[in-house]
Amino acid sequence: MQTATHTPASAADTLPASLDRIPDREFGYEQARHLLLRAGFGGTPAQIDTIASWGPEKAVDHLIEVEKVPYEQPAADRFDKDIMRPPTQAERLEARAARRRRDEDALARIRLLRQQRQRQDRRQMAEIQRWWLQRLIESPRPLEEKMTLFWHGHFATSYRTIENSYHMYQQNQLFRRHAVGSYKALLYAIIRDPAMLAYLDNNDSRVGKPNENLARELMELFSLGVGNYTEKDIKEGARALTGYTFEDDAFFFNPDNHDKGSKQILGVRGNLDGEDFVAAILRQKACARFIAGKLYDFFALHPGSFERADAPAVTRVKARLAGLLRKSDYNVRPVLRKLLLSRHFYHPKVVNNRIKSPAELVVGAVRSLNTPVRDMGVLLQAMELMGQSLFYPPSVKGWDGGRSWINTSTVFIRQNLMNFLLTGRLPVGYDSSAKKEKYDPSGLLEPLSSADPAAARDPERVADYLLRFTLGKPVGQARAVLTAFANEHGGTVKPDIVTGMLLLIAAMPEYQLC
Repeated sequence: MQTATHTPASAADTLPASLDRIPDREFGYEQARHLLLRAGFGGTPAQIDTIASWGPEKAVDHLIEVEKVPYEQPAADRFDKDIMRPPTQAERLEARAARRRRDEDALARIRLLRQQRQRQDRRQMAEIQRWWLQRLIESPRPLEEKMTLFWHGHFATSYRTIENSYHMYQQNQLFRRHAVGSYKALLYAIIRDPAMLAYLDNNDSRVGKPNENLARELMELFSLGVGNYTEKDIKEGARALTGYTFEDDAFFFNPDNHDKGSKQILGVRGNLDGEDFVAAILRQKACARFIAGKLYDFFALHPGSFERADAPAVTRVKARLAGLLRKSDYNVRPVLRKLLLSRHFYHPKVVNNRIKSPAELVVGAVRSLNTPVRDMGVLLQAMELMGQSLFYPPSVKGWDGGRSWINTSTVFIRQNLMNFLLTGRLPVGYDSSAKKEKYDPSGLLEPLSSADPAAARDPERVADYLLRFTLGKPVGQARAVLTAFANEHGGTVKPDIVTGMLLLIAAMPEYQLC
């Protein structure tokens, strides 16, 4: 049953500049809904009621202590690791001999086999995309997958560049292992990750010819931010990372390619290697500020989404989170716990103030509305058209997010997607499984009908209930629109009428917010 709102009347005035804990009495249905949207991908009305009944501490701990929720972890051998394996010694000798003999037929056969493996690998990458989207939808550990998605955008790596699906799968596993764990451990691990090493061309970096890509992005995008390092730090960092490469699916340090000379990075001098480089980064106060700020932007207020008058409060909250991150030796869990339990996080200026990413829209719709998945291929294609293709971030900067998600084209696709999930109808044609997988929204009304059977038969009260669940509050003329729709179709609350109401809600601009 939906519980009463407990937000004090004065809470809407000023965005808190502290991380004081939200009192139990202020944690109700709206706060539970907000928590599930931001720390996961939303929940059904029954799940929201359950979270609200637990109170803030139990609710946050349930989400953040992911290892306490039983769920099978992906196996290393779930996908084929040998599609893009390096050539064997015999294959290398054969290719060398063919080149020496200028045997065009033999060389053509070798190229053909390579092309066949590349096509097979692209098919496997599509399978991995479907697998992850299914996991995002089904996981009982939503925060684990939300943080895996966060790290994927933060340490952005694209299959389009590296063309090795298993390395992308390995990296995805790395992000999941460290989802709410140690950023410090993850930063050490990322300089040994085959996908990242290939993406930023460090696999060919050697003494006398260092590649600066990884060193630059390690500081600029992954840890410190612009203005907190120098060009000399980049050059010296690149020297420290020489010899960091991989063989097949594993990291390999090649001492012959490593620059063993003295280096100075971020004030630290010596015969530094990649681990020393990371250690020097982690000693910088700017590192905790940068990562805490990224976490805040992802879970609370995106840059540009708040008023100038609120900027000082946002800055102070980020500073407090940064201090906690340093104090915890870069353990992310206590930082998230502090933020998700704070009054600041549940303030009206934070709630319903983020534009849903394509992943949040797709996964959230299925998880919260209990729609059929219907066709993973259609969902992934829609996500790509909306600007977020899993394993294909647009650049090493990841996805910009925020207002960049919305334009006239993506809004149209978002509405078509919701229509597909709710009805099975495509912009052109009709999903053949729509009749077999007809959407039944009756389960969404169970908390309402259990509390008051008469309310579940009243179009006006059902409209209020659905608006509170989907948008967080009644919006403008939305209630009148939904009620009029129900009255025009017999004035009774039947599954088709509820589906129609949800279609109308999904077309409202406010539905794109979380």
